[in-house]
Amino acid sequence: MNAQQTYRYLGSSALSRTGLALQTSGGPAPNPRFFTGFLTTPQAAAVGLLAVAEVARTRYYRPVSPASLDPVVTGSRDRLRFESFSGCCGVYARLDALPEGLDGDVVEHGTTNVDVNNPLRQSLARVGGLDPLHLSVGPDDLTVSTMDGAVVEKKVPLPVRWLRGFAEVQVLAAAFEPRAEIPAVEAAAFLRRLPTSNDRSVLWAVPAGRGLRLTSRPVPGAVCLAGAGRLTALRGLLRFARTLRVYGPTATPGSAPLPSTWELDTGALRLSLTLSPEPYRGFSGEGAALTALAGDDVVDDAELISALLSWDPTVDVDALAASAGIDAARVRGALAQLGTAGRVGYDVSEAAYFHRVMPYDAGRAERDNPRLVGARALLDAGAVASDEAGATVRSGDEVYRVRRLPDGGFTCTCPWWAKHRGQRGPCKHALATRMATADVRERV
Repeated sequence: MNAQQTYRYLGSSALSRTGLALQTSGGPAPNPRFFTGFLTTPQAAAVGLLAVAEVARTRYYRPVSPASLDPVVTGSRDRLRFESFSGCCGVYARLDALPEGLDGDVVEHGTTNVDVNNPLRQSLARVGGLDPLHLSVGPDDLTVSTMDGAVVEKKVPLPVRWLRGFAEVQVLAAAFEPRAEIPAVEAAAFLRRLPTSNDRSVLWAVPAGRGLRLTSRPVPGAVCLAGAGRLTALRGLLRFARTLRVYGPTATPGSAPLPSTWELDTGALRLSLTLSPEPYRGFSGEGAALTALAGDDVVDDAELISALLSWDPTVDVDALAASAGIDAARVRGALAQLGTAGRVGYDVSEAAYFHRVMPYDAGRAERDNPRLVGARALLDAGAVASDEAGATVRSGDEVYRVRRLPDGGFTCTCPWWAKHRGQRGPCKHALATRMATADVRERV
């Protein structure tokens, strides 16, 4: 399923002797120019851009023809971020051009889709070490259609899976912690030992001396590496990198597969790949954002937080909570809601959220999350009978028992819970129970 939106470009992106011109649309004004200047490490930047574009074109699980989807670029004060999801939505790639990597002025802020076409990819591949790379994101004015001619117009289908992926990744990544940092030489040796084929195994990486070793079982401090071949896009930037950093949630003996982030840092650029817990799982179906979206106040909170968001490089949750007069947990729920419209992301290196703008409203959370829609339908039908231990939920001709866990979560007797055991978010019955419990508390 695709969300059809029309993007207007003044022309195709191109690389000439004077620099790289990325054609854009959208943002705070039609076709804004929010950065003009040079990239201080041109060859590394070209390689990083190619990596993000290559992830967008690739389906790692059951590879078929290239997806050819346009990456997203965001400018905010002192940096540029280029983002994409793989065609299977199981890999999220981001290239951050940091202040040290930019020699120019970020004169505007905004988020757009970037047209990375075949000629541009070929041109970027030819950038040498001494070649200057000048980046101009967005032209100055918009061409208007007349009887004598028409504007250059490109219609880009942005999949709903990408929007759901943006929401899920920022919720998952917010729970990540730094697990390892290894020098470039050891990082190169580790990455080059990994398979490049369509590998579907789930391994675990453990810090060992100055490097990493692989094990088949989770241990404390380990980071999940599911489908090691999905890290291939990092290899091109290895010769420019200083360090490899690895992030992930806490692993314990017996842990199920977990997501993880692998980040190469050159000093001027950071290229990161976030992997879904298993090669066949796309981020769009993880369900990590559902609990945050279940609260009755979340839509109102999202509208309030949206008005307070600025274009600082990172979003300060505590400062937002103080400004809005709500607690930090409600701010995170609001950010999750805004994430369903692609309006916030999470940077594991900065351990902070960041702001982006896309042409979608936060209210589409209801339309794009079937479990959330189903949970609200159960509530409206009066199908949830709550009690101290949980609830009994009637769904169609079936009756399911939802039980509360000591950690605040729920189990359910439905087939979804039996299959996933909570690894892909709550079922609609557990969501409805959580909503019903919150509603009772409010009435009391």
